[in-house]
Amino acid sequence: MLTTHRISADFYDDSFKLIAIHSNLEDYAITYAINSGCGLYLKRMERDLCLEANAKFSVFDWDDELNDLYWTLIANKCVVEEVIPSDGLFGNNTSERMDHLIKERKEVDYFLKVDAADDDLIEEQVRRINKIARVMTAYPIDTQTLKSKRNLIF
Repeated sequence: MLTTHRISADFYDDSFKLIAIHSNLEDYAITYAINSGCGLYLKRMERDLCLEANAKFSVFDWDDELNDLYWTLIANKCVVEEVIPSDGLFGNNTSERMDHLIKERKEVDYFLKVDAADDDLIEEQVRRINKIARVMTAYPIDTQTLKSKRNLIF
């Protein structure tokens, strides 16, 4: 007999603040710009965030022990390659599609997640991020309105 274990929704700690960032910079370049402009020390995590077999989202994090904050920069977009089997002359074809971490916010390129932060700190960081060249805009997001916010809890 199989046993199914479920984790209660009460178990998830979703007390984090979220900043949406629109930028066409690569993940390493936006991380460098945020580190330089905001005084953070984000580093690439050893493993990417995998939701599906091929969908891997880059993640950068920093544990600010001095201020008791945990910062995470997460890419909202990733390119997924799919093999399309074919019996034709050219064999199998590959197709690329864009996948999103937060599907209801497809226009956002990156999310800066801050655990245990107050609203004043978030507003200050939003002002600093908006001053970075090649960042179109950055703004705070109310996490309670997101349907797929569990993708941000890892």
